[in-house]
Amino acid sequence: MGRYREKMNLAWPMVLLACLPATRAQDRLNQWRAGPAVALDAKLHHVQGIDIEDGILWVSSVDAKANKGYLARFELKSGRLLAQVEVQEGRRIHPGGIALDADSIRVPVAEYNRRGPTTIERRNKKTLERIDSFNVDDHIGAIAVGPRGLVGGNWDSVTLYRWDRDGKELGRTPNPNGTAYQDLKFVDGRMIGSGLISRGEGAIEWLDPDTFALVRRVLVGKTSRGIPYTQEGMTFRDGTLYLLPEDGPSRLFSFSER
Repeated sequence: MGRYREKMNLAWPMVLLACLPATRAQDRLNQWRAGPAVALDAKLHHVQGIDIEDGILWVSSVDAKANKGYLARFELKSGRLLAQVEVQEGRRIHPGGIALDADSIRVPVAEYNRRGPTTIERRNKKTLERIDSFNVDDHIGAIAVGPRGLVGGNWDSVTLYRWDRDGKELGRTPNPNGTAYQDLKFVDGRMIGSGLISRGEGAIEWLDPDTFALVRRVLVGKTSRGIPYTQEGMTFRDGTLYLLPEDGPSRLFSFSER
């Protein structure tokens, strides 16, 4: 997805922090327990989104030079590549943040520009074969699957969309938090977004699923390569937060609350 909007008012995140309860305003990822990093055994070019289930990791990525987008499956524990397919179609080469949906996985594949159109694909999560899709006249950079349908963010999640499961648009809302979400998920009745709140600082945010209002924020640091942990892929499963911020060679990081 696109990088953080350079013209954003950088004071805005601090206003939001001041409005949060004091016990939440100072949450930081370095207060969580870090697990061992897992190196992924594949050339992923520019990483986009991830999701995890039953010991399997799915990753979307893009190779802009070759005009190709990819969806891959890995063994979670070892990082071994199990399968990888191309997902591009014409000028739509840019897969974004992904989300599991029962026996399938949702993958937005957009043109590589801020306002280009997107195909929201539904693929078999085991074979990675395309099942069906619908089109959106905007660059959708991340998608989440909730109990009442789908939620997606456009480039840097300036706008948050809602669709039913067949792709009918139900509404759109300006992002009330200003965070440039790169990956979105629904977990335990709330939506979680990860992204950048300034050019060098990232955050994980728990959101009200109806209004997208900020409920909790966890500020993150950077990897040993100087990349914010929330630069790209994120998911939260069984109390563990997984982050895939780095382009190839990519490392999957995991954190659990102490």
